[in-house]
Amino acid sequence: MTDLDRLRFALTRSAGGSSDFDLNPGFILPPPGRLRPAGVLIAVWVHDGDPRVILTKRSSHLKHHPGQVAFPGGKVDATDRDARDAALREAEEEIGLPRERVQILGELPPHRTVTDFIVTPYIGVVEGAFDPIAEAGEVEEVFSVPLAHLLDVSRYQVQSRIWHGQLRRYFAVPYGPYYIWGATARILRGLADRAQTA
Repeated sequence: MTDLDRLRFALTRSAGGSSDFDLNPGFILPPPGRLRPAGVLIAVWVHDGDPRVILTKRSSHLKHHPGQVAFPGGKVDATDRDARDAALREAEEEIGLPRERVQILGELPPHRTVTDFIVTPYIGVVEGAFDPIAEAGEVEEVFSVPLAHLLDVSRYQVQSRIWHGQLRRYFAVPYGPYYIWGATARILRGLADRAQTA
């Protein structure tokens, strides 16, 4: 079974949603009414026969989550039809990926963040050649990680740091010089779990 086959298999399996609080049962989830909808794109690009997931490194000058690794995506704006539309719009703005070049395979269960967003991840395959263009001021770097690396549950670690005066545990899945952690790593870990075939 190829990595793309495992990805499609993962989308056939049911699973509940996830949150930034999963490894921290002592934290209280925000009330559902306060959650703001957002969409992100897990863009899988087959480059030289190697399926890779496109990620961004946010600008270090941003007010929120500076320098963190993230999927292309963001909050649902008034002009968006839904979270999927927001994910595709943001991918076009952040990395120059035209929405017509993305074949959406499906979506993952929503993820709650500590910043009161309810994020729906969409998995899409990028068709044809693609030359990423980082959005000036927002995206410091666009890079990609082999899908095989992200589907391997042994690559994930549970780490911790002090947050709001308490020890907070979270998933991380480092790759080379890139430190992938927090909501991005939690969503990817959920995908890796679902992709296990035996």
